Amino acid sequence: MLAADKLQLQSHLKQQATFLKEKEFKLHHENFMTVGTQAAVLAGLDITMFIEFQPSANLEWGEGLEWLPRFLKFVYFITIVSAFCANMIVVSHTTTLSVLGAGMALRGPDGSMMTATDGLYDERLAVFSIFGFGLACTVGSVVICVWLILHWESAFICMIITLITCRKIYQNYQRVTKRFSFDESETVDFRDIMEGPAAIRAAPWRPMSNSLSKSSFNAEEDVEWQKQEIQNLLDQRDMKRRANASSKQTSQNGEGPGYIKTI
Repeated sequence: MLAADKLQLQSHLKQQATFLKEKEFKLHHENFMTVGTQAAVLAGLDITMFIEFQPSANLEWGEGLEWLPRFLKFVYFITIVSAFCANMIVVSHTTTLSVLGAGMALRGPDGSMMTATDGLYDERLAVFSIFGFGLACTVGSVVICVWLILHWESAFICMIITLITCRKIYQNYQRVTKRFSFDESETVDFRDIMEGPAAIRAAPWRPMSNSLSKSSFNAEEDVEWQKQEIQNLLDQRDMKRRANASSKQTSQNGEGPGYIKTI
């Protein structure tokens, strides 16, 4: 009876611990979906700026300055294509993480929720860095674009406004990052619950090799022994219940220990 209660308690703890980890998984999943959506919007803007952009001819800049618009076009198209590619990388990356991460968390082996959540957390830096690069290239291309389609007075004013916008974006990023920053060593961790009473171990990233160490053999043997002992206890309890039920039925029929049935 105690063994069965122990299994029930451990199963309940495992369910509650997995539910707590699921909250963190949903947080990372929603963040990736938000970044992926914004990257898709920027990618559409970038490809429009690439296709619809029609600068003036190089000869309109005057003799001796044909190299300047050609150089500006060279830098502009490289910048806008880099922005488009970076945003497409973010879209594909976030889509892959969302689909495969959710599939592993829900359909994977025991401990997959921990592995999927930690994997999303580790991938966030790469996704955010590429997204920031794509955003910077998109805004930076405007600095070059204004010189190719506007007169120098308007181009200069628009360039100043764009540079102020870039500076403001960076300042907002620094301020918000500083406001919500915290020490990673003080973050809430569920490993004491997962690896303790709940007995949940993270699923390995790669399949384990056939050559297991001696400690792994001992751990597997210990688990098998515990399962066998629990099964034996459950079998003994069932046998006792059947014996008690059989004795009660016999006493009700009047067949006691001293009863001799005659034909």
